[in-house]
Amino acid sequence: MTAPAPVFLPLVVVLVEPAGPLNVGSAARLCANFGISELRLVAPRCDHLGDEARRMAVHAQPLLERALVFPGLADAIADCRRVVAASGRPEAAPVAVVDPPEAFAWLAAGGGDGEGAAGMGRALGDGPDHSPGPAAAPAVAVPGVAVPGAAALVFGREDRGLSNDELLQAGRVLRIAADPAYTSLNLSHALAIVLHEWHRFHARSPGPGPGPTTALPTPVRRADLEAALADAQALLLEVGFLLPHTAHARMVKVRGLLQRAQIDADEVALVRGMVRQLRWATDRRTP
Repeated sequence: MTAPAPVFLPLVVVLVEPAGPLNVGSAARLCANFGISELRLVAPRCDHLGDEARRMAVHAQPLLERALVFPGLADAIADCRRVVAASGRPEAAPVAVVDPPEAFAWLAAGGGDGEGAAGMGRALGDGPDHSPGPAAAPAVAVPGVAVPGAAALVFGREDRGLSNDELLQAGRVLRIAADPAYTSLNLSHALAIVLHEWHRFHARSPGPGPGPTTALPTPVRRADLEAALADAQALLLEVGFLLPHTAHARMVKVRGLLQRAQIDADEVALVRGMVRQLRWATDRRTP
């Protein structure tokens, strides 16, 4: 039996609240340099289509013009199955911190064929007493994004990087080796290093080998995981396990647990099904 070859999801680059148009233009050029066809911007704090950005993009101006803009990180990665966030912060991150090769191996650990979404529908449809529930919400679709989903590399703000809440939306945190005395890199420099290493990793990855392979779990779309967490939080607030003033802190721990466990699509479906049935049972017993 041979090990499964990497299955590369389309890779997108996400910049969170970039403030420098030169950095945004450079990011577009770097995406073009290394074969990345999509750039996503979260609440940019600059004119990403202004003269400075266009000047730095050079021949990648069409890619810059196609950049998708989102109000928040969760929206930008809703369709993504695997997310790696880059961080230079020296303190411990809330999810696994790895070097680029390990991060890329995880990004390429498998795509998915949509079975997880079907499983979610089955899990939500019927409870133990066959009481029908409302139809499952469809997977979130982002205009212009392929249905199977994508993988994302997320980079934070130039001045303060990514918050812990944002890092918790990634499955891995990538850290570039630098002198401990000064670990913070310029945004476009960090992106250049990471995309160069990704390009090398992609080029070295073997093609499918002969013989049977072991099927990999279907990675969950971020939108489905966020919906499951929202369902769980709402129920836990209703039954008093969570209190409004401590709910965020406790859900951070739950999110970290699920990220470390690398929950897949079928497991998310199971969680949502349990939450659904518990809510139905609670409502049924309420006078």
